[in-house]
Amino acid sequence: MTLTFTVGDIRIDRILEQELPGFDPFEFLPTLTQDILGANRSWLEPRTLDPATGLFIFPMQSYLVRDGRHTILIDSCVGNHKERPTRPTWHRKDDSHYMDGLARAGVGVEDIDYVMCTHLHPDHVGWNTRLENGRWVPTFPNARYVFSGKELAHWEAEHAKSPIAYMTDSVLPVVEAGRVVQVTSDHAFADGIHLEPTPGHTPDHFAVHLTSKGKDAVMSGDLIHTPLQCRYPHLVARPDFDKEQAVATRRAFMDRYCETDTAICTAHFHSPSIGHFTREGDAFGFTFLGEG
Repeated sequence: MTLTFTVGDIRIDRILEQELPGFDPFEFLPTLTQDILGANRSWLEPRTLDPATGLFIFPMQSYLVRDGRHTILIDSCVGNHKERPTRPTWHRKDDSHYMDGLARAGVGVEDIDYVMCTHLHPDHVGWNTRLENGRWVPTFPNARYVFSGKELAHWEAEHAKSPIAYMTDSVLPVVEAGRVVQVTSDHAFADGIHLEPTPGHTPDHFAVHLTSKGKDAVMSGDLIHTPLQCRYPHLVARPDFDKEQAVATRRAFMDRYCETDTAICTAHFHSPSIGHFTREGDAFGFTFLGEG
């Protein structure tokens, strides 16, 4: 599913790789209780929580941004042919869904000028590379890959201690190819595009903020994974690097954009994934594009 909308003069296409059940709620959200899940099951099913398996459904997707000057890919999903044995829906995947989505949006791999990775986790870096004659090479031959320098240094150090598969196949090959631009997590690009520091899920996670003609959108990355965390911001995700900081970042982010016209482009909320934060008492809600 490719969804297109505009923010001023900026065109945004949502490029969906997959949207399948695959995450146990209590494993992924360790502080989740049966009472909380039960109280919210009626609205979580069937789009966020699969009634057949009891698993969360998280889209794997990118946002394609065209501002008239550059063609930018924000996050690069899971990728093909990657060894991911702990995630069956990712493991050695071999399909054309992602590339078909780019083609439907009217772009090919050679058209991408920048790939911006909000953080360096396997489902956000996978299509950075493709397998060619047994070697991992940059998928987007003309692109510069934008990483937080602090984030990259952290994962390089962790990889040096104990090898990390996605660093080997999806991050280091673009570093070694000289395609990476290291920035700070508050970096400002051309007019209308800047990064916002949103640490906690990883050491230097960032969001991407777009502004054009008085309209705004933010690609939130993994500072929030499910609409359940709007109602319960304290629910931490198992992969969160600094859980206390992740909670503070999530709450501050929702508070900043709550009841504004800023479109929030989430990484893993169910389709259509884009909408607006609303206030619900001392917590929050989310209204999806096309609702309300």
